[in-house]
Amino acid sequence: MLGTLNPSEEAQLRQTIEMFEVITQSQPQDYQSLEILKEAYLKLGMEPEVILTSKRIAQAYVQLGQLSSAILEYETILQRHPEDRDAMEAMAQIESKANNLTKLPPMEIELPSQRGPTTLISRKAKAAAQLDVDDGRAQMHKIFVESKLISAGDFEMCWPVPSLSAPPAKTIDPFIQQLAEKQFMALDKSLKLLADRSRLALIPLDRYDLDMELARNSSREFCQRWCVLPFDRMSKTVLVATCNPFNKQAAIDLGSTIKNRLLWYLAPPNDLVRILGKIFR
Repeated sequence: MLGTLNPSEEAQLRQTIEMFEVITQSQPQDYQSLEILKEAYLKLGMEPEVILTSKRIAQAYVQLGQLSSAILEYETILQRHPEDRDAMEAMAQIESKANNLTKLPPMEIELPSQRGPTTLISRKAKAAAQLDVDDGRAQMHKIFVESKLISAGDFEMCWPVPSLSAPPAKTIDPFIQQLAEKQFMALDKSLKLLADRSRLALIPLDRYDLDMELARNSSREFCQRWCVLPFDRMSKTVLVATCNPFNKQAAIDLGSTIKNRLLWYLAPPNDLVRILGKIFR
């Protein structure tokens, strides 16, 4: 595989590995980031790292209670390496655990795509969104105001209400950026709070080799209105940066123009505004 890559593609993959190793070390249950990491190792032909990452993915599934997904991941390992003792032992332990579980009635579960802003929205939800836009306001109000971190007045002063009928002239300044500029809450504190509550990984865009063509081909209107940035593509997945991880309308809008699966990451708002300003001059 390595021989089919040009130097630029190889460099991009190695940067992706460096970045996502940091992310997954701090958030070992982030199986979606681990999947991206595994794919990058696979494209570089780094088989031992592929297998090790597969095992990390399976372990994350086990910790999250998704035993069937863990079994599938271990089966994938055994297809490539039938004599892998660690995978065989882990499979046996999981199957034993699964057999001991009491059978529960069917219940609605959270899909991987629902981590952060959802990208798979039912028709009913889309229709309702036209009447009542869910831009994350209620959840952000709960986090910042009901937790008594800022006052209701401070929240109202900083919460952006962009027009939905006309494209914005420039990127709308995000809520947490306005909080920082008005000295209501430091930016690093807001980002840590949102990372903890949303469980999204924080991506340092200033160190990432962005896919500028992907960003330029995205909807200028939606990117500037909601301050979101599609910044890279891995196979059938598009990585998107946001500083409002609860904005479902942004996911609906962006998902209407990007048909790939969207995987969301948290990013500093000043980086987002700066990069979007550079892309959409």
